Amino acid sequence: MSRVLTLAGRTGTGRVGAVLTALLILVAALWLGAAIGETAIPFKTVAQTVANRVWNAGYPLQPIDEGIIWSYRLSRAVVAASCGAALALSGAVLQSLLRNPLADPYILGISAGASTGAVSVAILGVGAGLLTLPLGAFIGALVAFVLVSLLAAKAGRGTAAIILAGVAGSQLFNALTSFIVTKAATAEQARGIMFWLLGNLSGVRWPDAWLAVPATLLGLVVCLWHARSLDAFTFGSESAASLVRRTYFALVGVSAMMTAVMVSIVGSIGFVGLVIPHSARMLVGVRHGVLLPAAALIGAVFMILADILSRILIPGQVLPIGVITALVGAPAFALILGQRRDRA
Repeated sequence: MSRVLTLAGRTGTGRVGAVLTALLILVAALWLGAAIGETAIPFKTVAQTVANRVWNAGYPLQPIDEGIIWSYRLSRAVVAASCGAALALSGAVLQSLLRNPLADPYILGISAGASTGAVSVAILGVGAGLLTLPLGAFIGALVAFVLVSLLAAKAGRGTAAIILAGVAGSQLFNALTSFIVTKAATAEQARGIMFWLLGNLSGVRWPDAWLAVPATLLGLVVCLWHARSLDAFTFGSESAASLVRRTYFALVGVSAMMTAVMVSIVGSIGFVGLVIPHSARMLVGVRHGVLLPAAALIGAVFMILADILSRILIPGQVLPIGVITALVGAPAFALILGQRRDRA
């Protein structure tokens, strides 16, 4: 995989081959997500269900199996893939813009701010019906990033300053969210929101996919459009100085947008934006023309596999996907840190 993606940046043929390989990997992951669960469904049935729904192929299938695949598992896998890709892209962009390997939407408090914004709209009715859940989350994400940036500027411009400010901002917005839920939510709302805040794909359906997929694709296009600028930021090029304002705010905005959309759909999920970009750099290097699509692909596949684990790890119970990403992501990040130290 790493060889194919690396060659993609060199030749037109390599690019076509890389795109086809990436699509095959993604389709295979989606196929697994639709077939594997508490009730095992044959892979052939998954293909026939998709053919029936998309091309009206007319294969005779059990309505229960077809409903599980199309209405539940496949839509869930598509949203998981979009979420993983978006968070990985956001993490890669923030790590390059801030020149900090620990930067990601979760640690910088962007996810927490998006959660506060979404909960404010859902429970307090902020916006008097004019703000949708994703828009409220987007505003919260931007407010959180601005606050964290101001705190970091006050503390100094060292590598640790932005992370410490992010931790403080994250705690602040998590506390605000808890306060809103405790003060204004009903018991039923509180249970649902607290489970959602851990990362929950159980309630997603196709309407959520129609929001998640375009947001991710738009984010990928914008990030790829600025790939050379991200290279300049990463390597500290003097030419980056003239691009700072326009490019910086465009990329921060699109990162906040992707994070906000995903938080509004599935809740706050950690470690994806932190671990996946590092994994992608180990495979394909630091050039963003290759790194960004690689991170998006790895993030998508990772989230689909994490969702599968969340459904089968404990029979009869679905775990919050944020629990799975933390259980997998924390040891993986420790391993990556160890390897980086050995190379230093």
